[in-house]
Formats: sequence, C-alpha cells, structure tokens
Amino acid sequence: MIDKQYNSPSYKPLYDQIKVLLTQSLIGGEWRPGDMIPSEIELAGRYKVSQGTVRKAIDALATENILIRRQGKGTFVATHSAEGMKLRFLRLTSQDGQKELLQNEFISCTKGKADVRMGQVLDLKAGASTIEIKRLLTFSGRPLIFDHIVVPAAPFKGLNGTRVEENNGSMYSMYESEFGVRMVRAEERLKAVGARGEVAKALGLKEGEPILSIERVSFTYGDKPMEWRLGLCVTDNHHYMNELE
Repeated sequence: MIDKQYNSPSYKPLYDQIKVLLTQSLIGGEWRPGDMIPSEIELAGRYKVSQGTVRKAIDALATENILIRRQGKGTFVATHSAEGMKLRFLRLTSQDGQKELLQNEFISCTKGKADVRMGQVLDLKAGASTIEIKRLLTFSGRPLIFDHIVVPAAPFKGLNGTRVEENNGSMYSMYESEFGVRMVRAEERLKAVGARGEVAKALGLKEGEPILSIERVSFTYGDKPMEWRLGLCVTDNHHYMNELE
C-alpha cells in the first residue's frame, strides 16, 4: 500500500513513490545483490498500482545501475561481482588502449576517529569510529595509484588488514559480498597536485612531481555516504576517461 503521506498531488509522481518503496526493500535487505526481484505484475499487486507505473519505477532504477533487466530472464539487483561492474569506478586508462594486469599491494589498515570534515563527508558524528586503508594499485607491475580510503567502522565490523589483503581486488565487491553494503553511485573531484612524502615514495616519484588527485565519495542505497577515497594517480602515459550522456 502507498503511504497516506503520498496522497498529496504536490508530493511525488506515483512511479517515483514506487521507486522509493523498491529502494527501501533494497536497504532492508529483502533483495540482495544478484537476486531477481518479483515480476512487474507481482509488484503492481503488492503496491496496488498499474504495471506501467512499476515498469517506469524499475526503468528509473535501471538507469541508475541499481537494477539490471535481462531479456527473457527478469530484473536483477545489480552487483559489483558481475563482469563489467567490477571496475565501474576505475577510470584510469592506458593511452594506447591496451588491457593491463591490475594488482593491489596492501600498505596498512588502521582504526581511527572521524574529524569534523570526515564526519561531514560520511554523515558521522565527529569522533565516530572509522577504518582507514592505504594500498597501492599497480598496472602491469607499475605503481600508478596510491589509494587512501576511509569508511565508517559500524557497517564494516570485522574489516581488517588480513581481509583486505586476502581480497586483493575490488573493494566494492568485498563491501558487497562480505558486509552487505553496495555502492550505487559516486561523486568525484579532480585536481592536479604534487606528490609528497609516502605517496611520492610509493609511486616512485620525486617530491613535487605532478599527479592527479581524485577525491571520491561513494554512496549506498538511499544516498547514504559509505566511503571516502583519495586516489593519487600517475598519468604520464595514462588518462582519466569518463563517458558523458
């Protein structure tokens, strides 16, 4: 049933209300990443709306890469373990277009406390427990990205250096499979900076050499921020590629 608060015509279109309810089911864990959701007819019956309204809501979620339609099979919850999704947010590409062997070298995993800025970024109270991860991403054996990651500790209870090392792959796939947290979108800010300290050393650069800074905040269902990440990238023979629609 649609909540009575939605009766006001000034609130939201009906399909948008259904989109909210479907998202709430995802947040609540009714359907996990990779699961097939009920058919449009079943959902229309559940919410007492037309099949067309449900279809429009599903289309909106598919556009946002939250749901995936598979012809003749049904509609599934998107997952970072699927081919084509594992490196969805990795945009550093070789200039010659060649495929490269990507590997991760673990540096550290420590517990910390959110300062005022990190609290604002991750919607946490200042002083809330966090987990801080540093690792080096190599492309065909060459270190190209120094990754500095901060996540809130509560949703990732048990995350430690051993698990990061054992995973040795997409952090988003690990968040999803081991902690039930799926990242659905991200916001990035890019700028040129100089390599300093441990970053310069890890990337094999001289102090002050130019690198690309990519500051990213990733969000789970309900637009809740769940990860802050700073990627410091060598781009002498690579570039940042994005597709705009």
